[in-house]
Amino acid sequence: MSSVRRRMANLANSVCFKHSVALRPDRRSSPIGFRSFRRSYVVSSSDFANENREFVIVGGGNAAGYAARTFVEHGMADGRLAIVSKEAVAPYERPALTKGYLFPSDKKPARLPGFHTCVGSGGDRQTPDWYKEKGIEMFYEDPVTNVDIEKQTLTTNSGKLLKFGSLIIATGCIASRFPEKIGGNLPGVHYIRDVADADALVSSLEKARKVVVVGGGYIGMEVAAAAIGWKLDTTIIFPENHLLQRLFTASLARRYEEFYQENGVKFIKGASIKYLEAGADGRVNYVKLEDGTTIEADTVVIGIGAKPAVGPFESVGLDSNVGGIQVDGLFRTRIPGIFAVGDVAAFPLKMYNRIARVEHVDHARRSAQHCVKALVSAQTDTYDYLPSFYSRVFEYEGSPRKIWWQFFGDNVGETIEIGNFNPKIATFWIDSGKLKGVLLESGNPEEFQLLPKLARSQPIVDKAKLQNASSVEEALDIVQSSL
Repeated sequence: MSSVRRRMANLANSVCFKHSVALRPDRRSSPIGFRSFRRSYVVSSSDFANENREFVIVGGGNAAGYAARTFVEHGMADGRLAIVSKEAVAPYERPALTKGYLFPSDKKPARLPGFHTCVGSGGDRQTPDWYKEKGIEMFYEDPVTNVDIEKQTLTTNSGKLLKFGSLIIATGCIASRFPEKIGGNLPGVHYIRDVADADALVSSLEKARKVVVVGGGYIGMEVAAAAIGWKLDTTIIFPENHLLQRLFTASLARRYEEFYQENGVKFIKGASIKYLEAGADGRVNYVKLEDGTTIEADTVVIGIGAKPAVGPFESVGLDSNVGGIQVDGLFRTRIPGIFAVGDVAAFPLKMYNRIARVEHVDHARRSAQHCVKALVSAQTDTYDYLPSFYSRVFEYEGSPRKIWWQFFGDNVGETIEIGNFNPKIATFWIDSGKLKGVLLESGNPEEFQLLPKLARSQPIVDKAKLQNASSVEEALDIVQSSL
């Protein structure tokens, strides 16, 4: 390694870890021990096949792909970067798996290589050949099973021993599953986290008659919409009172529920599942509820959330409240030379002064880019993320209407809803007179571009004037004039 690169690496890892402690009031007394030594970035060619593994990324999702691109942009990838992934394919834009990937074959479904990272943000399509051309070493289908912090080594499932100088953990999340004892592993029961999962579900949908989707969140809403595209008998079951309860108001959820029902989706709310029952062929055949109700199903999709895939990295330092690996505003863990990005990272949400873990493609992209820039350059700005969420459903050909909403900010305070969902509707969250968050359905590009500006500025809003707005367009004009 050149002396310049060594100085840069040491600079990136010798700054004291402080941000997540300072931003979290309830953690002032937490006994966190920080390592003060500097790490060696020299790898012995006699012990390892590739002496240039200065940087290793563990994970094969969006964050890994965007991190790789950022290394390339800084001229620090060729012969220096390795990616270790449990997946069989190069990183891709994962949101497609519950959207376009599930469309019927006659409705132009998404398929690889069409949605490899970084096409989702307008970047190059990073196919396996792209990584080869950039000199990035790829290890497919070989998850990490152990990390030795002192020796700076990773052990993979196949027995490979990899030395690293700097390590970026980008392992994402794993789907929460039903226990095997209640039928969680029966044939015909599906979870979606990767392409293999989506392939298996598509295979089931091709033969299905009755689909039950468990969960009223993003996965549930998107999979149910896709199932209707296959003209299947579709039921959504969830324990809450309405769809997407962590974000939608009851009034807003009702609008979406009515649209889904008009398209043939049935709802069973406030329900808990007792077990999944197999038929004579061994496949799932029924869903049994706690109240004794039985729903016939030959395909069941479980979408009940996800857990951070900390795997063998627990010793790096976990957050006890939001889960995931604890990092600061530059995505440094408490171990010098080790970083975590994307879904698995518990990071300081600067604008709201709290620690958060965000499962969102935009955060996966931005956190990876921010981390790598801090690692290979003199960037010291802390990550300043604006929470955002979105969904797109019923986008296939022949759908009576496409649904597309975006949300930015924080859903706190009282709400004001404007519009009739035909097609537009907007919800504004107002707290102490300030606009904290805004959701818009079926906006145009200019309106969607306005949302993050509003959420980040948090202008003082005239509530009475906003409540009297006659349209979504007028409401947006009112809040925009408050900037």
